[in-house]
Amino acid sequence: MEPNSRVYVAGHAGLVGSALVRALEQRGFASIITRTRKELDLRDASAVRTFFDEEAPEYVLLAAARVGGIHANNAYPADFIRDNLQIQTNVIHESWRHGVKRLLFLGSSCIYPKHAPQPMREEHLLTGPLEPTNRPYALAKIAGIEMCWSYNRQHGTRYLAAMPTNLYGPGDNFDLQNAHVVPALMHRMHLAKLNDEPEVVVWGSGTPLRELMHSDDLADCCLTVLSQSDERYLRLLEPVGTDGEACAPLLNMGSGQEYTIAELAAMVREVVGYAGGVHQDRSKPDGTPRKCMDSSRVRNLGWSPQINLRVGLEGMYRAFLAHGVSASKASQRSS
Repeated sequence: MEPNSRVYVAGHAGLVGSALVRALEQRGFASIITRTRKELDLRDASAVRTFFDEEAPEYVLLAAARVGGIHANNAYPADFIRDNLQIQTNVIHESWRHGVKRLLFLGSSCIYPKHAPQPMREEHLLTGPLEPTNRPYALAKIAGIEMCWSYNRQHGTRYLAAMPTNLYGPGDNFDLQNAHVVPALMHRMHLAKLNDEPEVVVWGSGTPLRELMHSDDLADCCLTVLSQSDERYLRLLEPVGTDGEACAPLLNMGSGQEYTIAELAAMVREVVGYAGGVHQDRSKPDGTPRKCMDSSRVRNLGWSPQINLRVGLEGMYRAFLAHGVSASKASQRSS
């Protein structure tokens, strides 16, 4: 990509999309194309076609998705699979129809089997059962990976699927019912601090391991990949598995740093300044026991994460406080 390239960031208001926009702006890109959800419903095929007709992006960063934690995935499985299939189908198809040079499809480490070998490599995709609590979302993302591969094979496109590890950072979803683990913990401990509650309940045993990476590190990784020469980028599109068979154009993006849920809760507690205790509710599901990714292929491009977890959490909490968090105990109790 060149600084004058027309780059469409789908989902620019979310955790990943906002980080991508920041990274593009920092690198001097002047033609960043965005649309809010109200301006463009990516589930609407006709609206997406009109948008591509009018804007003609050269590069597409597909970060738009319906996302959430264990509770949201359990409560809205039909919404998760339907919305994500519609979004990615429309954007990928119109990217092909309009001759987009490169597309990066953002997925999630939940695409890998629940008991995949650790650390997880790209060729472990589709080698075992998925984690049941987020299977609809994972299957939608797997379909997106297969769609990128299929368009590459049939139409000669250059679409790559990037699978980030668990992310956190400014712009995350802090909704208590639908958030991922880090923003959910941060919001709940903030409320407990305001309301002088004696403890915060955390789902599960606290023992599952989670690899975490700041969204700005992910954005830097994505742009590093998209800035590769044609020769190096094309090699990324055709990885070869350990059995000698070609696998999907898939690239892991992780930090390599793992923490138990209990360790993470303790660190968030310190960052928030909450003085109460933490109770692990073992009657609730743990989710996948471990999700560590082998990111050696992207590391071989010269990229490495730069943001320390504690520093990243502190910045995330400052952003959380700066975006209209109510200080009213009554309103917090009703939220």
